[in-house]
This record gives sequence, structure tokens and C-alpha cells, in this order.
Amino acid sequence: MVAVSSIEAGVRPARPLSRIRPRFNPLTAFWLLIVAILVLPIALFLAGAFSPRLLDQGPQWFTLSAFATALNGHLLTGFLNSLMVGISTAVISAAIAFGLAWLVQRTNVWGRRLWTGVVFALLLTPSYLIALGWERLLEPNGVLQTLGFDPSGIRNVFYGPVGIVLVLTVKGIPFAYLAISNALRGLGNEFEDAVRVHGGGPVSAIAIVVSLLGPAIWAALAIVFAESVGDFGVASTLANDSHFTVATFTLYNAVQAFPVQFPVAAAVGWLLLLLVVLALFAQSRALRGRSYRVLGGRTRPAVRCTLSLRAQLLASFALTLLLVTALGVPTFGAVSASLIDGLGSLAGTHQWSLANYSRVITSPDLSGPLLYSAGLAAVTASVTVIMALVCARMLASKGNSFGGKVLDLVLLAAVALPGIVFAAGYIFAYNLPFTNAIGIHLYGTTSLLLLAYLATALPSTSRVLSGTMSQLQDSMMSASRVHGRGVVLSWLSIVVPVVARPLLTAWLLTYTATLLELPVSQLLAPPGEQPISVGITTALSKYDFGGGTAMEVLAILSALAVVGVGYLVFRIVTPVGWRHLGGAR
Repeated sequence: MVAVSSIEAGVRPARPLSRIRPRFNPLTAFWLLIVAILVLPIALFLAGAFSPRLLDQGPQWFTLSAFATALNGHLLTGFLNSLMVGISTAVISAAIAFGLAWLVQRTNVWGRRLWTGVVFALLLTPSYLIALGWERLLEPNGVLQTLGFDPSGIRNVFYGPVGIVLVLTVKGIPFAYLAISNALRGLGNEFEDAVRVHGGGPVSAIAIVVSLLGPAIWAALAIVFAESVGDFGVASTLANDSHFTVATFTLYNAVQAFPVQFPVAAAVGWLLLLLVVLALFAQSRALRGRSYRVLGGRTRPAVRCTLSLRAQLLASFALTLLLVTALGVPTFGAVSASLIDGLGSLAGTHQWSLANYSRVITSPDLSGPLLYSAGLAAVTASVTVIMALVCARMLASKGNSFGGKVLDLVLLAAVALPGIVFAAGYIFAYNLPFTNAIGIHLYGTTSLLLLAYLATALPSTSRVLSGTMSQLQDSMMSASRVHGRGVVLSWLSIVVPVVARPLLTAWLLTYTATLLELPVSQLLAPPGEQPISVGITTALSKYDFGGGTAMEVLAILSALAVVGVGYLVFRIVTPVGWRHLGGAR
């Protein structure tokens, strides 16, 4: 009998322990980062509402006392006010967005491209900047009063629910418009023609279109409602100045209180999530059992309606009124306030000059926040785009593995979370005794602020890129690998040219959104440093209206400059083929 060695039998000899080295797995590192920035902070924060002792926030292992507190007194008032404001804003925004989409896509109204550009300008403008522009005009000793007008009558109406709903409606129009216009674009004229053939008038035709656009309209209502109840910009500016309590600001007060009331803040966070879930449930309930499959191979493009001169004038007047209300008045308020020396204080000449801009540029206390935020926004945008590209690839992969489905669920949940809940979750999770005990000392640092920026930007950016990544054919990468190129070179030579423009757009959108972000910046700004949004609100809280609005104008101009330079560099530096991939010849 011949003995067979382990090598001959196909069994590898065991390696010495000293030669065993752990291998780095990029996918594991990716999931650890997703858990650290998206799952863990929010899960721990929300768990504190039920079990304070679990996280050293109280003696009870399980209690509902935080919810009892959140549903009493001014906290309950804030919750009900948010519910009322959210419903009002959603209905009004959807109605205006439907009318705007109808005029732009179904008629020959003048300036259709201009009105589409206005929608995207509103999409990129933070709500608190719109509110501050109105406030600079109407406040006591503000712009209008400095110019010799008495705005007290309008101020008494605007400072309250009416003004809050107005600003949030303006901010909600872009979301509703994008949802409705995309559905309206694919709907032909045959249904309207059928109504008219059977004796129906224009109102009946519009009614049938509204019913056929049910999914898009309900999606618009749900999106705007969720954005309104979770908005912190208006809550911290106009609502706070009007002494009108809303849920997001009560959560902020609970986190900022002494001692900190994390369980109560978590309970308010649960209530905000409940409002979003109820909106999605109402959408599902309204659409259940109905069919909206109206598109097919025989669907013809809709024919634009030719408006008479009178109708053109009326439509143009309505759209101009929307433009003035949404962007014109806030822009005039901010720019004019920044040009009045000493507005809001006893100092200064109260004359028209560029003194405020000179102060912002020369004073480190005023220019520092802009430079600080610009650097953070650039880093956030770069890291976010890289991670979002990976996420989008996983979401668009064929068969969508279990990991892709989990990632999809996590990103969807993160989109629904208000920014103030994200910020509170980061304060809570990274300031726990356990976190400090294991050597994680991120609380009060710029690193934690960057992680929070990344967490808020990643879900939406991944969604933006997922459509582009889903169009890529795997055969291109396979062909590149067959011809000897590695994974990195294949991505650089095959994928990057195809997605270059979407990547640039995603980077610029993330940069501009991060530069002027408020709730995360307000709660997580490290000691000694101020992001630009915090610097603006701090200057305004000290009644330096001229300096604060000058910071605001310079921040917006810098964001526009970065966008312009980004597209210009892309046009000059990139090869011609990159700029024309997928374009019409």
C-alpha cells in the first residue's frame, strides 16, 4: 500500500499563522461606511424614544413617556401646525404645478424655456433664503420702511401661517412640477378629443386628464407634503420669528435644551416619520385597484394648443406673477438689504453703498464661513459622487442581488427622513459614552460634519445617477476586459466617458446644495467654525441685516460661479466625443 502525500492528494498544506494576512475587501468597507453614516445614527437616535436606558438617557428600559410629552403642550401644537401646513402646501403646490406643466407642455405660451429654468432655479434655492428675502423687505426698519413705505399691513399677514405656507408652496412647486410634467409629457390628445366628441367642454377635458395623471399627482402631493413637514429652513427663520411653532423646530429645541432631551427629540422624529408614512399610505390607498396604463405603441405626441392674444397675455401675467413671488421679491429683498449700510442696526449711514460687501470680503469673521463651507462642499461633492456611482451601479445591476435590494431600501428610507432628524441622529450616536469608550471621538469635529453632509447627499445623488447607470450595457465592460484591460482601466476608458456629464451635473448639484445647507450645519457646526448658512443666521440674529444679506448674496454668486466654471472647464478640457455621447446628430 503506497502512502499518498497531502500535496499529491490535492490538499494544500496549512500556512503558518505568521504568514496569514487579512485581505482588504472593498465591498465590506463600503457596507461598513453605509451603516456608519446612514443606518447606525438614525437607528440609535430613534431607539432612544422607546428605551432611554439602553443608551444611557434615562432609567427605563421601555417607556412611552417621551411620546406622551411630544403629544402635549407646545409640542403637540407644533405637530398639528406642521400637519396643517403640509396639507395646505401640498394641495396648492400641486395645483400650481399642474397649471404650469399644462401651459409649458400643452400650449405655445411665450417663454417656455424660461419658465422651465425658473423651476430649476427654485429647486436649487434653499427655503430659508426665500424666507429671509421676504423678511428683509417687510420687517420693521427693513428695506421697504427705509424706502419710505409702511409694510405693516402686509407684515401682519405674512408673519404667520399665510407667509409660511406661501414660502413652502414656492419651494414645493419644483418637486410637484417634475412629477406631473414627466407624466403629462407622455399623454396624448386622444382622451381629450374623445371627451369633446361626446359633448364635453374644456373643463371636462382637463378633468379626464387629471384623473389619468392620478399617480403623478398623488406622488407630487406626497413629495411636497414630506418636504414641507420636514423643512427646517422656514421653521428656523420665518416660523420662529412669527412665533408659529412647527414640529421640526420643536425637535431642534429639544436637542438644544439644557439638559438635552434626546428621548423627546426622538419621539418628535418618529412623529415626523409617521406623517411621511401616512402621506405614502394615502397615495397607495387612492390608487389601489385602478389602472392608469394609457401609454402604448399607438400613443401619439400631444399637439400644442395655440393660445389667442388675450390668453397669451393672461398666461404670461400669471407666470410672471409666479416668478415675482417665488424669486423676484426674495432676490430684491436680499440684494437691496445688502446695499443699505447699517440696515437693522444703529451703526452705519443707512445709505446705498457697497460697504456691506467690503466688510464681508475684508473681515475674517464674515468671509471665513464662505471659504469654510466651500471647502467642505467640494470634498462632500467629490466623495458623494464616487460613492453614489457605486450605489447606482448596484441598484442598476441585473437581477438586483440581496445587497442591492437592501441598499435600495436604505436609500429610500434616507430620502424620506427630514434633515433635522439626520443631524439629531449624528449628535446622539457620536456623543454616546459607548462611542467615546471605543475610541471614536468625532463629536464637535469637522469630520462629523462632513459625514453628515455625505449622508444627506448620498441618497438623492444615487437616485440621480441610477438612471444613467441602468443604460450601460455590460457587454462594453466585458469586451474591454477580454482585450486585456483591468477593472480600473475599463472603467476609465468605457464608463467614465459615457457618464462624464451626468457625473459633473451630480457633483455641481451636490456642491450647491451642501454649500447652503442649514439643519445639519446648524446642529453639527464644530466650535470655532461656522458654515456659511450658520454665519448668515448668526449675523442676522445680531441685527446685522446688511452684513448677513451680503454674505447670502456672495454665497449664491459663488455657487453660480462654480457651476459656470464647471461646465466651461468640461467643455474645454474633455474630448469632443465625451460631450456628444448620446446626443442627437
